[in-house]
Amino acid sequence: MVLNTPSPYQRCGTFLILAWVAAAAGCAGTRGADQLDRALAPVPDWEGAGYLAPAALPDSVALVPSRPAEGSLAAARDSELNRLALTLRGSQRWRIAADDADLTFPHAGSVFSCALGIAVTPTGTPHLVTLLRRSSLDARAATAAAKDRYHRARPFAVNRQPTCTPAAEERLRTNGSYPSGHASVGWAWALILAEVSPSQADAIFRRGRTFGDSRVICNVHWESDVTEGRLVGAAVVARLHADARFLADVEASRVEVAGARARSTLLAGDCNAEVTALAP
Repeated sequence: MVLNTPSPYQRCGTFLILAWVAAAAGCAGTRGADQLDRALAPVPDWEGAGYLAPAALPDSVALVPSRPAEGSLAAARDSELNRLALTLRGSQRWRIAADDADLTFPHAGSVFSCALGIAVTPTGTPHLVTLLRRSSLDARAATAAAKDRYHRARPFAVNRQPTCTPAAEERLRTNGSYPSGHASVGWAWALILAEVSPSQADAIFRRGRTFGDSRVICNVHWESDVTEGRLVGAAVVARLHADARFLADVEASRVEVAGARARSTLLAGDCNAEVTALAP
């Protein structure tokens, strides 16, 4: 589908990000094979905060280019992709987009369950849930400066068409569209989870991409919002690799996920239906 067709710029950026993750995963593979036999440290208390102090967050104003100018080719592309996305209203893909909009836990932790091949739950994978919760706060916070700078109107405020999350529309009208905080979170999660479970990297990256696409399908973001949100998410993950708490949680999550897979943890929901709905 056209929504999943990346521009040359996107393909280049994605290649660089994937190359970085592949190198990180290769390093992870050198760890001792006795990981699964080690006792996991207790799950740290949830502090309601991300890993990074505000001053340590990437500067999204410096990272992303100015929002597409009215009348530009980039703005025209955004409008056309928005028009195509609106044709999916009421479909199974639309319903998944509505589910993807919910970043509250425990729901949000399950987004990548099918890609990982395990159920992600607070009781079954507590370290992983902590990792996802804390990193999501960093990824969202990092987009705030650019959102405030550009104050871009969201698609539904322009085209007057419904969104897949009507209850959130009033709040979204006062929150800038560019770049997308959800796309930043989804791509940050994909990068992190590809380190946690390298053997599922392809499925994880596909899900990370479709998570961002959901914002276009929901009629709450333009395509360029999503593209630049992914860039911010990648910058956040790069910063996180200098944080010892983050690295410890990645290591604990790697052991936890491998153990859950060895126990053949059953998945909640229909992964086959998800794969079909998210197919290009």
